[in-house]
Amino acid sequence: MNQLTKEKRKQIVASLVEGNSIRATARMTGVSNPTILKLLCDLGAACTKYQDAAFRNLSCKRIQCDEIWSFCYAKEKNVPKKKKGKFGYGDVWTWTALCADTKLVPSWYIGYRDLKSAKLFLSDLAGRLANRVQLTTDGHRAYLEAVETVFGADIDYAQIIKIYGLEENRKAEIRYSQGVCIGAEQKKINGKPESRHVSTSFVERQNLTMRMSMRRFTRLTNAFSKKIDNLACAVALHFMYYNFCRIHLSLRVTPAMAAGITTKLWEIDDIVGLLDGSTEKKI
Repeated sequence: MNQLTKEKRKQIVASLVEGNSIRATARMTGVSNPTILKLLCDLGAACTKYQDAAFRNLSCKRIQCDEIWSFCYAKEKNVPKKKKGKFGYGDVWTWTALCADTKLVPSWYIGYRDLKSAKLFLSDLAGRLANRVQLTTDGHRAYLEAVETVFGADIDYAQIIKIYGLEENRKAEIRYSQGVCIGAEQKKINGKPESRHVSTSFVERQNLTMRMSMRRFTRLTNAFSKKIDNLACAVALHFMYYNFCRIHLSLRVTPAMAAGITTKLWEIDDIVGLLDGSTEKKI
């Protein structure tokens, strides 16, 4: 790490946040794979720490949540017997929360798609909010008990349940894609959620951004994380760049600026500066 110049670090980070793989980044920068992974892990930890401290007492009003699938080490069916059932081997789900107004992603959690993960994810989200919010999720059952446990009655909560059909000419695509969405049903669970704001469209669009910006999430390729720690660091770096550096087209500012967390547009230099503390002194 000490052998890399700040300019070289910046070049590596710029490549990673635009969706390039470790190997592609190595070819473009002339830096070895282990060195790039070491930088990713160190910087990912720094990004996690910074965002954990910065995303507190948020004045969000409307939150959308969703989960996105990926796999680690091997696909679930190919995981060796001795590693079956161990976290970090096979299916992995990344839970994300997005503020519908500022497009900020204040909380995420990497785990299983089960009740325990849902509770841990929502507990982290609840600890970052300053006031009562309207929450929308999909129809995943784990949300029902998790929201009740974490928020109690202090939330306006609704689920949006999409109804899928199947066109005759899309039968061949069943393996890789859902059927055609032929409708959606709003289901009010708690409080008084406003019907016009019951939606998961923004957070679902964020899923696409994740798949396009992190090679590890690209589907139908040989791209995946070999270690769960590498996946966690890649996700932290992605959200650091998304929240602080990437100008949202509809907002004309970054999500962090829209949420009042920072008044300046961050550069990749600022992210790299988290490693030596220079960014925290400057901002």
